[in-house]
Amino acid sequence: MSPQTARVTFLTTTEFKAWLKKEANKSGVSISEFIRLRCKSGPSNREEMLLGALAKEVEKAVKKATKSLDKGIKDTEAVLKKMREDEAKRAKK
Repeated sequence: MSPQTARVTFLTTTEFKAWLKKEANKSGVSISEFIRLRCKSGPSNREEMLLGALAKEVEKAVKKATKSLDKGIKDTEAVLKKMREDEAKRAKK
């Protein structure tokens, strides 16, 4: 690869810059290298990013649904236990 000597400057939000820094750090590269790699890889990389984001959202939703279902099952079991106890008390009378 030829030396990287041409400079490009662009303005962005503070939030986007922070995101770029975080993503570059996760990839173990500089922000400049991160941008170069993302731009060179083309649309498939964007699709992978979107798919990764979607997978994270699905994972969060599944965890939330699992917690909700577990609570529903626990609550239902408690109600059934109480009903059985009440029925047993009535049967003894």
